[in-house]
This record gives sequence, structure tokens and C-alpha cells, in this order.
Amino acid sequence: MKLTAGSAYSGMIEQYHEVNGFILALRPASIRVIGQAPVISKNIFDMVSDGQTFRIYIPSKNKFLVGPATLERHADKPIENLRPQHLVDALFWPPIPERDPVLMEEASEGNSRYYVLTLINRDSESNATQSADSGSMEWEIGRKIWFDRADLRIIRVENFSSQGKVASDVTYSNWRQTGALAYPWQITVSRPGDDYRLQIIIKKLTLNEPVAPDRFVLAQPPGTELVRVDPQQTGAPVGENPKEPQR
Repeated sequence: MKLTAGSAYSGMIEQYHEVNGFILALRPASIRVIGQAPVISKNIFDMVSDGQTFRIYIPSKNKFLVGPATLERHADKPIENLRPQHLVDALFWPPIPERDPVLMEEASEGNSRYYVLTLINRDSESNATQSADSGSMEWEIGRKIWFDRADLRIIRVENFSSQGKVASDVTYSNWRQTGALAYPWQITVSRPGDDYRLQIIIKKLTLNEPVAPDRFVLAQPPGTELVRVDPQQTGAPVGENPKEPQR
């Protein structure tokens, strides 16, 4: 895993060291990511999420962070915006809902040719209310899925938030056959709003194997500092310790 924080737009680009590690993921939303320092293979972080809550243990800081998986709050340091759920969304792209409108177009970049599917969101509360009141509906772009026309493999998925803002831009490359299935061995996650880009290069891959539930359990180590990163519950800013006792 290789993380780049910041961008030319923010006026800061910070390249972090490449980190070896393990990613364990289970549909629909469970994930565990362990990052290790090169050579010595010492854990530098351990984070899990079940789709509802994330937990992150950082040994070097002796801190144990807990917060909601869907937390959206921009931190001053881009690296603190990284969430386990961002990786879940990149590893498991959701199917296209049957009733959602889909537009199709052809695109090209250099010698490459693509089919691009644009998924339209139309079921938000504001849209539903507007439809009931006026008989009309404002649609928004929800997702764009890029397929390589040569083999119909997904090479890019763009996810949009409200007002057409790009929430994430994920590219997939180096597709390889793993047993009966093909999967990309290089995934790059770019999140402009969170000001970071994460490149994942897979060295070994196992698909569709049973996973014990306890593999996604991360307990707070004794003596570590508990930091809650949900200001709505604790009244504390992101990353600030509300001085709760260790549990």
C-alpha cells in the first residue's frame, strides 16, 4: 500500500513510505487492514470495520480510535481522512439497482476504447418530496462505471456525492485469473474531498474462502488511550480524547 496525501490544489503533496500488509474483506461491509513496516514486519496500524463502526489501533501513538464507519468530517491532516469503509467500497463495487436509470456512452483515451455506464440517483428524500409537490424530479449522477471494450472488464468507477462532486475515483488494472475468477491486482483509490490517494498492489490473493467472524474483532489493548472520533456523540473535535475510561 502506498499513500499520497494532499494535491496540487491544496498546495501540499506528501508521499508516505510504501507499507506491506494484509487486507481481509467479507461482503457486505466487513474489513480488516493491517499495515506493517518494511523489513521488520512490525505492525504500524490495525483497523477494522463492520460497516457500522470502525476501530483503529496505532501502536506508535498508543492510541485506539473508535468512530462511525460513515463519518464524514474533513481533518486537517489528509492521512486522518482514511477510513476502512473507503477500501470496502473499492474492493466490492455494488451491483446496479434494477430500477435505477442508466445511461450508456462510448469514450476513448488514446488508443483505448471504453463503454461508460452512468447511474442516476433519483430516490433521495428531497427528490421524492419535490416529485410529490411538483410532479417533477431532479436527478443526480450517482456513479460512472468504465468498461474496457476489449474485454469488458471494469477499469474505473467514479462515485459522486451531491451537486456532482466526485467522492471517489477508483481505477483497476493488472487483471489476473485467480482460480475461476478474474480480479484486478492493482487498485488505486483517489478521494479528492479527503485529499488523499491510496495505491494497492496485490502480491497474493485468495477469493471466496470462509472467514471466521472473530477475524474482524479488534479489542482495545490494555493501557492504550481511547479516542472517539464522533463529535456528535461526545462533543469533542475529531481526534480529541473525550477522556473516557478504557473499556
